[in-house]
Amino acid sequence: MRWLALGAFLLVSPALAQEPAPAPSQQALAKLPAVEPEGFQARVQPEQVLLGEPFVYELVITHPADQRYELELPPDLGDFELLSQARTPPETGKEPAVTTFRLKLSAFNLGMLTLPELPFLVTTPEGPKRYMAPGRTLEVAGTLPEDAQAEGADLKDIQPPTEVAVRSLTLVWALLGLLAAIAVGMVAWRLFQKYRNRPLAEVKPLLPLDVRTRQALEGLKAENLPAQGRVKDFYFRLSEIIRGYLGERYGFDALECTSSELMVELRRKQPLQFPEDGLMRFVSESDLVKYARAESSPESCREALAFGYELLDKTWPPLVPPLPEAAPVSHASGPRVS
Repeated sequence: MRWLALGAFLLVSPALAQEPAPAPSQQALAKLPAVEPEGFQARVQPEQVLLGEPFVYELVITHPADQRYELELPPDLGDFELLSQARTPPETGKEPAVTTFRLKLSAFNLGMLTLPELPFLVTTPEGPKRYMAPGRTLEVAGTLPEDAQAEGADLKDIQPPTEVAVRSLTLVWALLGLLAAIAVGMVAWRLFQKYRNRPLAEVKPLLPLDVRTRQALEGLKAENLPAQGRVKDFYFRLSEIIRGYLGERYGFDALECTSSELMVELRRKQPLQFPEDGLMRFVSESDLVKYARAESSPESCREALAFGYELLDKTWPPLVPPLPEAAPVSHASGPRVS
């Protein structure tokens, strides 16, 4: 743990050493010894400063190369407002060094105004010192033309905030929203009344299974698919009709069974008078045509359709087992004789 703490200290200490020392306050700066640069120039651009318009106050300081000048602006610049500042460092290796400061200011008072003295923090080999750049007097002119006062125009003081009535459409939008809601409600009520009073659709009762199966066989017969060369379609349709009938008749999903599963399920049901041999022949022939692309004659198609009718006739209606015969009673009374 001690080695870990030592490593973290060694990593952090160089970064802390590189951070610049905090700038002294204005009071601490005033207590530093003064130093004078080798040269100082100050100029204003443009030369004619107008009220409220920005201008550049440029300060050029010539000093030894081993010194560094940093501007420490006071918090209050009097009649001036600081917009931005920039510092151009001196060229490396040039003696003497020249550092240029450009302050972008604006004046908000008229007449002869004096730019305040600007303090600089000077870093020297002997230690930190200070330099106070002298202020400069300049004239701030108004933005109105010279004949503005004669024409009756003059600068006026800023007026206090005045309440201005602004037309609002909130009430109009609220009223329109209310009317729209009422209209939507009326339309919804009418639709509800229309839906509630609509006549109920007549539900047709489902036809018996044998009637529906016979209708399906008659429809397939009327289409005469084998004569159109659509033998495969014919066997697909006939297989679906027969399997659908068997599944609904005996209560299992015959449409999803394979051929072998279909026969196993029917043998488990043990239907009475069921033409098992005929169904096996139909299933085999149907599978060959549907999946093995075997050929089938029109006569075979007619026989397959006839088997559908035969299956329906032999398995419908469901046979009701006969009631057991009453056993003879030996003690029955004889005929009544008068």
